[in-house]
Amino acid sequence: MDKSVSSVAPLLVRNLLTWTFVHADKSLFFFSEKFQIIQRLRSFLVSAFLFFIGLLPYFFSSLIPNSPEPHKFHFKSTKDDQFPASIGGGGTDSGVSRALSQLLLIMNDIPVSSRKYEVVRSLVEKLIDENLLEGNQALREVNCAVLSAAFARSLAELEVAMERDCGGGGVATESDYMYYKANRFIRGVKYYGSVAWRYAVAISRSDINGRSGCSAEKLAAELLWLSQKMAASGCAEEAVCKWASASNVAWLALTTEPRLQCSLVKVSAFLIKQAKDIGEEEVQDETRTLHVRQTKMKMLLSWLPLLCRANNGTDSPILSMAERAQLENILEEMIETLDAEEEQETVLSLWLHHFTYCSVSDWPNLRSSYTQWYSASRARLTARVAQPEPTPI
Repeated sequence: MDKSVSSVAPLLVRNLLTWTFVHADKSLFFFSEKFQIIQRLRSFLVSAFLFFIGLLPYFFSSLIPNSPEPHKFHFKSTKDDQFPASIGGGGTDSGVSRALSQLLLIMNDIPVSSRKYEVVRSLVEKLIDENLLEGNQALREVNCAVLSAAFARSLAELEVAMERDCGGGGVATESDYMYYKANRFIRGVKYYGSVAWRYAVAISRSDINGRSGCSAEKLAAELLWLSQKMAASGCAEEAVCKWASASNVAWLALTTEPRLQCSLVKVSAFLIKQAKDIGEEEVQDETRTLHVRQTKMKMLLSWLPLLCRANNGTDSPILSMAERAQLENILEEMIETLDAEEEQETVLSLWLHHFTYCSVSDWPNLRSSYTQWYSASRARLTARVAQPEPTPI
């Protein structure tokens, strides 16, 4: 009974205090946007409140001596940990999988400027390559599982970083912006203890906003590395599907900084090459063929505008002349696999709009695909007109 009280009481008190503080903070929140001294006072109160919330478990544990420690870490992972569980047997829920997942998570968190980053990255790359050299299907499934989870996590973090860099994404009016900020603050209050305290201080000092560009660029570089490892492990299609569905990231990429655009173009170029080969070496049914075509369609609609509008490069060209020519041919081949009447028209009209209205780039030039589609559409139209109408009986 004492154990249940010691665990439930801090939670109840914390939720009650949090609810009270959030409602009391609403008035300060409106004034802090206008007065700097109130903003500093609010930051101090938030930090003090979160620090006090973090001490609640220790306070209740001291009242009940026999209660367990509030923060007791276990080094042995369980199946319900944050690392990916089994997706198809073959050892994906094993110590090998959890070790790789932990290394990828650490690599995702460590800044590039840290000396430990290269150590962790080289170690995880060595372990992934060794799994491939073993030639074992179970180890290949481990690679696919952990790399797919890491790719999804990095892609989600990239979207958040780019939205933060653009001032909140789709937030348009001042009231919407204030609700957006309040939402983020309420979510931050849920994390008690030192982690939440550091996060709140970082927000109040605008440290996160100052690092958002570098963070997004780091995530984009890691996505390229992850997609390359996924292709080597035989699961490039998962990366292609996730990247093709990241339409919001692609939309934000049109207005982001040039250095980040360069990194995103490299990821897109690599995954477009992988998308071309999806399903070519297998016998496909109608459902599978439709899925492959839809994936290629989404990839083109999402990332073709960025290829048209991205700068040619800051210090050096993003892609070499040979790579640009190769990618143009791949884009033309992918467009030919689409439905000749509607899907090709949608993709090519989107390309024409961004290609003609962008003055900093003349690539990719899909003029041959456009004229080929137009000629085919004109031929079908004339064939329909030339057909005599059936006479009524």
